[in-house]
Amino acid sequence: MHIVCPHCSTSYAINLATLGAGGRTVRCSRCKEVWLARPEDAVEIVAAAPVMAVASQQSSEADAAAEWDALAREDEAGDQDTPVVDSPSIAGDWQDDTETDWASRDDDEDERSSSRLRRVFRLPSIPFVNAPIACAAMGALVLALVIWRVDVVRLLPQTAAFYELVGLDVNLRGLMFKDVKISTETVEGKPVLVIEGVITGETRKPVELPRLRFSVRDAKGTEIYAWNAVLEQSVLKPGERAWFKSKLASPPPEGRNIDIRFFNKRDLAAGSA
Repeated sequence: MHIVCPHCSTSYAINLATLGAGGRTVRCSRCKEVWLARPEDAVEIVAAAPVMAVASQQSSEADAAAEWDALAREDEAGDQDTPVVDSPSIAGDWQDDTETDWASRDDDEDERSSSRLRRVFRLPSIPFVNAPIACAAMGALVLALVIWRVDVVRLLPQTAAFYELVGLDVNLRGLMFKDVKISTETVEGKPVLVIEGVITGETRKPVELPRLRFSVRDAKGTEIYAWNAVLEQSVLKPGERAWFKSKLASPPPEGRNIDIRFFNKRDLAAGSA
């Protein structure tokens, strides 16, 4: 049989003979509650515990019975102190098992979380590529960037600076100046600057010929005079050539260099005619 603490509900195994007919005053070893334990208040508790727990409970009941016998003998000898019940409780056993179970669950949850993180951040497997194949691929890429540099710059204009840095010209128009000659002649006693040359096509399709822009620059490279010229031929077919010739009367005496290029949108923004 068991007596139950009215304050914390801790149960203790007890021999009813030690309580006597009128009961005894006892004290709970857990919460220190003191109450009158009577034989009619005792209850029978069936512990649903594992086999090892049952063995431990039987040992505890034996110890409690021996201790109650000792307390009874102390009362018969005239000892008036209130006995203290130190028998281990069933509730205490269940609490230890529960804490162990929760600790096991926490470990399992941590393991599952770690497994999920490994799956989320798992890097894709990269196939092994040996050095000769990698070098060949890089060489093919560089060759393609050189051959199709015009298409690359047309698609990505910011790459023009890279090609200029490595010394590769990028001709987006597909036109080129050749055999350019600059000479002077005198007409009615005044000097006349004569600029002539040939324009060739560098593509396999017809190209529209824009206006030409000529400029005179001084020794510091500053443009001091510029003018435009319209070609008689408007389209240059593959394999054809277009000749041009332009004159400037009374050129600036401080002029040192002549630039020849095609008219572009920036010239329109600058207000050139």
